[in-house]
Amino acid sequence: MSLKKQWLVSISMILLSWSSLPFLGKNNIKRFLPASLLVVLFEAINVQIVKKKAWWIFYNKPHSYLSGEFPFNIGPFLVSALWLLKSSFGNFKKFILLNVATHAFFAFVYIRILEKIKIARLVRINHFQFFLYFFYKSFFLYGFQCMIERIRKFKLG
Repeated sequence: MSLKKQWLVSISMILLSWSSLPFLGKNNIKRFLPASLLVVLFEAINVQIVKKKAWWIFYNKPHSYLSGEFPFNIGPFLVSALWLLKSSFGNFKKFILLNVATHAFFAFVYIRILEKIKIARLVRINHFQFFLYFFYKSFFLYGFQCMIERIRKFKLG
C-alpha cells in the first residue's frame, strides 16, 4: 500500500473512532479521559521499546511512531479505553470480559486485515502474544481510573 493510502486509512481510522465520542457524553469524557490518556501515554512508551525488538513492522517508510502506531493510539486505542470505562467501570468482571473481547478482535481479526492490505504485520510475536501485549494494559487502565476516582472523592469529600 502506498504511503498516501496508508495515511488515508490512518486518518479515516482516527475520524471514525472519534465520531463515536458525542455518544459517550461530555461528563463521561471528562470523567474517563485522564485515565485513558495515561494508558495511551504508557502505550506510547511501550511502543518505543517494542520497536527496538521488532515485534511488528509497518510496511511503508518512514518507520516512525507518527506514521505507524500513533494513529492507532489516538484513534481506536484511546476511544475504546473511554468506551470500556464508561460501559463497565465499577464492575471489574465485566470490564475484563469486555477488554478480552475488544483486544482479541484487534489481535486476531483486525491485525490480519492490516496484514492483507499491507499496512502492518507481526514479526517476532504471534497473535496470542500480541493479544497479551494489549490486554495487560487493561489492568493499568482500571487502576488509573480507580486512583483518579479516589483523588476526586478526597478533593470533594
